[in-house]
Amino acid sequence: MPKRKRLTPRAQEAPSRNNEVNEDFELEEAKEVANAEPTMYDSLLKKLGSRNATVADALRRRQREEQGETDTDDDAESDLESISALEESDDDDDGNDDKSPASDIVGKDKNQSTELSEDAGSTDDGDDAMSDTDEEDVSRVDQPLSDASSMISNLHNHLSHKLASTEINSLLKRKWRYSWKMPALNTSNSCWRGTGECFIEDLETKSYYGLKPRLYKHWLESYKALGGTQFHQSKQRSFYSICSSYYDIMHHFKKPFYLKGSEEDSNIMDAYLIHSLNHIISSRDLMVKNERKLAKNQDSVDAESVDDDAYRDRGYTRPKVLILLPLAGIARRVVKRLIQLTPSKHKANVENLERFYEEFGSGRSESKDDVDDSQISKSKNSRKPPDFQALFEDNDNDHFTIGIKYTNRGIKLYGDFYTSDMIIASPLGLITKIGEAEVAKEKDVDYLSSIEILIIDHADVMLMQNWSHVNTVVQQLNGLPSKQHGADIMRIRSWYLDGQARFYRQTILLGSHTNPEINALFNQHCLNYRGKVKLESVHKGVLPKILIQARQIYERFDTESIAEADDARLKYFSEKVFPKIKDSVQHGVMIFVSSYFEFVRLRNYLKSQDASFCLFGEYIKRNAISRVRGQFFRGEKKIMLYTERAHFYYRYKIRGVKTVIIYSLPERKEFYPEIVNLLEESDDMNCRILFSRLDQLRLERIVGSTAAKRMVDSEKGVFVFA
Repeated sequence: MPKRKRLTPRAQEAPSRNNEVNEDFELEEAKEVANAEPTMYDSLLKKLGSRNATVADALRRRQREEQGETDTDDDAESDLESISALEESDDDDDGNDDKSPASDIVGKDKNQSTELSEDAGSTDDGDDAMSDTDEEDVSRVDQPLSDASSMISNLHNHLSHKLASTEINSLLKRKWRYSWKMPALNTSNSCWRGTGECFIEDLETKSYYGLKPRLYKHWLESYKALGGTQFHQSKQRSFYSICSSYYDIMHHFKKPFYLKGSEEDSNIMDAYLIHSLNHIISSRDLMVKNERKLAKNQDSVDAESVDDDAYRDRGYTRPKVLILLPLAGIARRVVKRLIQLTPSKHKANVENLERFYEEFGSGRSESKDDVDDSQISKSKNSRKPPDFQALFEDNDNDHFTIGIKYTNRGIKLYGDFYTSDMIIASPLGLITKIGEAEVAKEKDVDYLSSIEILIIDHADVMLMQNWSHVNTVVQQLNGLPSKQHGADIMRIRSWYLDGQARFYRQTILLGSHTNPEINALFNQHCLNYRGKVKLESVHKGVLPKILIQARQIYERFDTESIAEADDARLKYFSEKVFPKIKDSVQHGVMIFVSSYFEFVRLRNYLKSQDASFCLFGEYIKRNAISRVRGQFFRGEKKIMLYTERAHFYYRYKIRGVKTVIIYSLPERKEFYPEIVNLLEESDDMNCRILFSRLDQLRLERIVGSTAAKRMVDSEKGVFVFA
C-alpha cells in the first residue's frame, strides 16, 4: 500500500445563507452581463489584434457591421488570412507546463489541417464520427421502441440555444421554483423535483436514449457482462436519462460504496461517465464534420460563412468535462470504469496506465486491480470500521490532478490539460494550480474556461475536507481566458464570447446527504438556463442503530437568525449544560462538536473556566493521540473535546466515556450511533444533544423526517428518546 500522507488541514467555513441574494448585487450583476454582450467579443478581438496585426481586420469588419456597413470581398478574404496567421503566431507565445497547441485553421491544405486537429479539439481520420455502416451493426441491438427519426441530439439542442437578456436577468435572480415531481425509480421514499416542464418522459422515447449508437451498444454489453438483465428499467439507465437532459442535478441521497452501497454507487457512476463520454465524442464529431466541410470547400468559402453560427462548434480550450473527487482511491475507481465503458474503437491503447496504477493504485498488482472495488480485502488492522477501511485504506491522497485525452490511437492518461478532453482532480489539487497561476505570470488555469459538464461526486466527503476549495474552483470556471491558446476565434461559440458560458454549464452534485453549504453552491453558483432537478427523500433515521439503553435528551435552543446561531448555542451551553458538568465529580465527559470553529470557541471557553479537559481535534499530532486517550481513560482529564473530522479521519475507540454531550449534531448520520455507543454501560447512561430549528437537515437524518418536523415545530423544547 502506498505510504499514507499527512492529511491536509481543513479550515472551517462560516455558515452559508440559503436562497438569499442581495438585491443590489443582483441588479448590478444583471446590468454587467447585459452590457457584456457587445463588448466581451470586441475586447477579446482587440486583445488578440494587439498581438497580431491581421486580427484587427476582423475587428474592423465587426465594427462596420454594427454600423450597418457591408464588407467588401477583399475584407472577407483578409479575415480568413487573419485567422490563419493568428493560429501560426501562437507557437511564438510564452507558455508553461500546460501549453496549448495550435488549432486547426481554414486556408491550410487538407493534410495539414487533419494533422493539427487532434490537439485542437478535433481528430484525424481515425476518430471520425460514426458512419452509416457503423449504425447498421447497432440498429439491431436491444433498444427502446422508437422511430430512428426521433433521435435528436440533446447536446445540439442545449448548446445551440440563444439566451435573451430577459432569461439572463431571471437566472441572476436565483429564484428557483420546483414545479413538478416524479417518483424515483425503485425507491419508495424518494422523488425527483424539477424546475420548468417535466422532461423525463420525453427522454424515454429517444432512440438509444440520445447516445451515439456504438457507445450505447458497448454500454449495453458492459451491463449484461456484469449480470444485468433489465437494462431499460435499471437505475443507471434511469439516472443517465436525467443527466442527458443537461439540467443541473443534485442527488444527495446516494448510498456510497464504502457504506455497503457499491451497486447503487456504481450505477450512478456509470451513468455520468456514459453521459460525459457521449458529450466528448459528440462534440468532437461535430468539429470533425465542420473541419471536413471547410477543407472540402476551402476554395469557395468566404469569411462570412466561417463566421456563421453553423461552424461555431468549440470553446476557448479543449477540456469539456471536469470531475471533482475527494480521494485518489476514488479517482482510480472512476478512471478504471471510464476505460471499461469506452468503446473498443477509442481505447485500442491506453498510455501511461502503469504509471496511473502506481500513483493512484491501492498497492495491489495491476492484475489484481481488475477485481471489484467492493471486494477489497480487510486490512490487518481490523479494529477500524469497514467503511473506514474501504474509504481510506485504498489510497487516501487528497492532492491530485490528471488529464485524459482521447486520440485516434486510444486513451492518453496524464495528457497536457490543454489537449485533454476530461480533467479529473481533487479540489485541493486544482486550488494548488490556481494558486500557482496567481503567483507566476507564465502559468494560468485557462483550461477551466470551457468546462461544459462539471461533476462533483462524493461531495459529503469533501465537506470533511475544505468546502471552500470547491467553491473557489466552481467560481473559477467559464471565465474569459488570459491567452488565446491556439483557439480559432471564428469557431468559438458566440455565448462563450459574450461571457455567458456559465449559463450553459451543467453541474451534477452527488453525495450521501446535503447541508447548507452544498445547497448554497447549487442555488447560487449553478445557473444553467435549462433548469434544475433534485432528489427529495424521506429519512427514516438511525436511532435503531443505538445498541445500548441510553437516554437521549434533545434540548432545543432558540435563535433569531443564522448570524446569531453560534452565540446562542454557546450561551445555552454555558448557562444550562456546563454548570452541571462543573458541579459533578464524575469524569469521562465527552463533548462532541461538528466543526472546527465550534471546537475553538469551546476550547477558549473551557480555558476561561479553568476546566480539566483534553483536546482531540483533526489537527492533533499522531504522537499525541495515545497520550490524550490515556489521560481521558484514567480520569486525569475530566472532559474530552472531540471533533467530527477527528472521528472521520482517525476513528479511534475512545474508552472511559461516562457522559456524552453532543454540542452540535454530526454532519454524517452514521457517526451519531457510533458516538452514543461509546458510552460505557451503567445504570444511568445519558446523552444530551443541543439543536435549533436551523439544524433540521441534520436532525431529520438522525431521528427521521417525521420526528424532526415535530421537534422543530413543537412548542416544547425538550424531547427524550430511550
